[in-house]
Amino acid sequence: MLKTEIKTVLEAARTRGWVSEPDAKRLLASAGLAVPRFVAVTDPGQIELAAADLGFPLAAKVVSTRIVHKSDVGGVLTGIESTRELTAIFKTFSHLDGFEAMLIEQMVSGLELIIGAKIDDQFGPVILLGMGGTGVEIYQDVSLRMAPLGPEDVGAMIKGLKAGRLLSGYRGRQAVNRDELTRTLVCFSKFVMAAADMIESIDLNPVMCSAQKCVVADARIMLPPVDGPTAA
Repeated sequence: MLKTEIKTVLEAARTRGWVSEPDAKRLLASAGLAVPRFVAVTDPGQIELAAADLGFPLAAKVVSTRIVHKSDVGGVLTGIESTRELTAIFKTFSHLDGFEAMLIEQMVSGLELIIGAKIDDQFGPVILLGMGGTGVEIYQDVSLRMAPLGPEDVGAMIKGLKAGRLLSGYRGRQAVNRDELTRTLVCFSKFVMAAADMIESIDLNPVMCSAQKCVVADARIMLPPVDGPTAA
């Protein structure tokens, strides 16, 4: 059932080259991963009702057919406290290249991690866990394992992180819920295995992990080129 849903969404996004964030999060939620509550609005008249349902503070992100890296073009704003702000942001986003919608979602907090996957030509699906956020490319603190993952693999990945102590509550911070992190990675691994013949890579960054849960705050699923291999 999940593989059928994955194939339907990915085939629809094939000419774009990646899956829109709303669609990616719906797929991940179907696979058992936690995502923030969100609404994608295509008209400013939808904002007030959406904000009332979600509650402030909120985050807003551009959904575009041409923008993959939203932060690079000012397409991600957080800590929004009013409908007036959201309406002004919608107006700004609507002028960005390929604008489709504005995603409005609940804010989540926790330690920023990155969870990812790449389909290696030789080894197949490879899963990544690391310290996430905007500094991920600077710190390059990651651990890799071939899929599928079991709980013992997740434990080894956590131990392989240089900053792994942060997950245990370094200097008075709350420890990350290891059971939830393990469940998240195992669910993600199953999702990757189901989608492996249809994707190129997946980046979940950040995944916000707290003492209670791990929530996928941003998701990007990249697809092979249109003239590349197709799903069986």
